[in-house]
Amino acid sequence: METPEKAQYREDDFDVTPIREIAQDVLSEVSRVIVGYGEILQHLFIALLVNGHVLLEGVPGLGKTVMAKTFANTLGISFKRIQFTPDLLPADITGTKIFSQEEGTFVLQKGPVFANLILADEINRAAPKTQAALLEAMAE
Repeated sequence: METPEKAQYREDDFDVTPIREIAQDVLSEVSRVIVGYGEILQHLFIALLVNGHVLLEGVPGLGKTVMAKTFANTLGISFKRIQFTPDLLPADITGTKIFSQEEGTFVLQKGPVFANLILADEINRAAPKTQAALLEAMAE
């Protein structure tokens, strides 16, 4: 079975100037609030462009939540923070269907995973089923 040849792309085939300008504008705006984390901010922006996930580790008080919230505000996207606790249920993350008496049907009450940018704090404190719900949502 023959395999198709991979297309050969040269650097000048694509004009990335508009993307570069947008990235610089966003990063400079976020840098007005978050100072000294230029490389981390670049990695966050790249992860956002490719629909990726980022693991930010650090001691409390370094501004991880402020960084994520500022990113979301700068880009005009929704932001939710999930504080994982031992009593958090999977439905608290994904949402659940609630009966609406006005409509006479079940309506989806969306959980925080439906936000564009999510900060999941202290995941290791949650029950395994709750962690699995988050991981499944991340896979989707």
